[in-house]
Amino acid sequence: MNTQPPKTIQPAEGKLGILLVGLGAVSTTFIAGVTAIRRGLARPFGSLTQMGTIRLGKRTDHRTPLVKDFVSLASLNDIVFGAWDIFPDNAYESATRAKVLRTEHLEPLRAELSAIKPMPGVFEQTWVKKLNGTHVKRGKTKRDLAEQLKDDIKSFSDRERVNRCVVVWCGSTEMYSPLKPVHQTLAAFEKGLETNDPDISPSMIYAYAALSLGIPYANGAPNLSVDTPALQELAQKNGAPISGKDFKTGQTLMKTILAPGFRARLLGIEGWYSTNILGNRDGEVLEDPGSFKSKEESKLSVLDTILQPELNPELYGDMCHVVRINYYPPRGDNKEGWDNIDIFGWMGYPMQIKVNFLCRDSILAAPLVLDLALLMDLSKRAGLKGIQEWLSFYYKSPMVAAGLYPEHNLFIQETKLKNTLRYLMGEEPITHLGREYYS
Repeated sequence: MNTQPPKTIQPAEGKLGILLVGLGAVSTTFIAGVTAIRRGLARPFGSLTQMGTIRLGKRTDHRTPLVKDFVSLASLNDIVFGAWDIFPDNAYESATRAKVLRTEHLEPLRAELSAIKPMPGVFEQTWVKKLNGTHVKRGKTKRDLAEQLKDDIKSFSDRERVNRCVVVWCGSTEMYSPLKPVHQTLAAFEKGLETNDPDISPSMIYAYAALSLGIPYANGAPNLSVDTPALQELAQKNGAPISGKDFKTGQTLMKTILAPGFRARLLGIEGWYSTNILGNRDGEVLEDPGSFKSKEESKLSVLDTILQPELNPELYGDMCHVVRINYYPPRGDNKEGWDNIDIFGWMGYPMQIKVNFLCRDSILAAPLVLDLALLMDLSKRAGLKGIQEWLSFYYKSPMVAAGLYPEHNLFIQETKLKNTLRYLMGEEPITHLGREYYS
């Protein structure tokens, strides 16, 4: 078996700039957490790159290093933060308003957070009807806005003396949009930028700016964004890694843990009802039917690809899957996800499972931002470009090559991620075939 990596991985030397689109609850929780970890005030719980291990070779070899000691990742001490936002609040002000982190955790970080001021964002209210941005860029065309973003990235890189950058969308959910003609080719997309095509959203403009400079782009919301032939073409052309959309947190995380178990044990599912109570800005945005449609599509797609009802029609062919999101301001960022799962087993006898996950959206998302930024940077330094399916582990809607269906099973996703790391480092993949494989 050829286990040689595709090419030499460039070392993670110098500073890594992580540019965040949106300086709200997720971004400020991420920045505050990394800052606290660097100062020894917190631990990186939830981060595979910082706390995860990876088995190498046979079980009897007892080789299980930390992921961060196995592959060349940027050090947390070498990360520099930048951001865009449609509101002018600095990171400390925004974190205080988001009310994710308590005062005793924010105050020791006040100086560092206050120094992070967002650049004006690209905004079009058509795409996020519940917000009204006051700190926004102006331009005659969407091409002008893209060029302003590129100038921001270059200025940030020069000012902060960073060697490399990654862009991560941590902004709001845009209105649902299917693929349109302007999304089909890079030429059509660039013409659409010039003519202000209404089907080009702000998130696509950010993605275009990043990919034009060969910078990796990760999408934490269910926006169409880079999930288009045009921007995938640009990513390939400029050697930029891209990955899925919508961070896998909360309720969908639970689905990708539970559903593989039902499928493995051949337990049928009659219905799966999911509802969410959420009071942060994301919850407010999702009150708009257009934005909710984007989130709904992302959430609904998970079970079909795990359960494969076309292969198991008696078990999953008539399953009723319902998703609801309710904006409830008193709950803030502490989302509550309720799931009622009607299952059946031997001889068709019914059973029920009820899950009540009182989660914290930004606490779950922050380590995903860190891991994705570091692993997308690794992809770039390894010469990987375009869709990085091995990062499906982090997304509700993984990206895959044309003609393939996405893998949503969390445990298969983890195996794929770690086998990719083994491959990049010239190690044998782990197949779990067992003792007979080595005899």
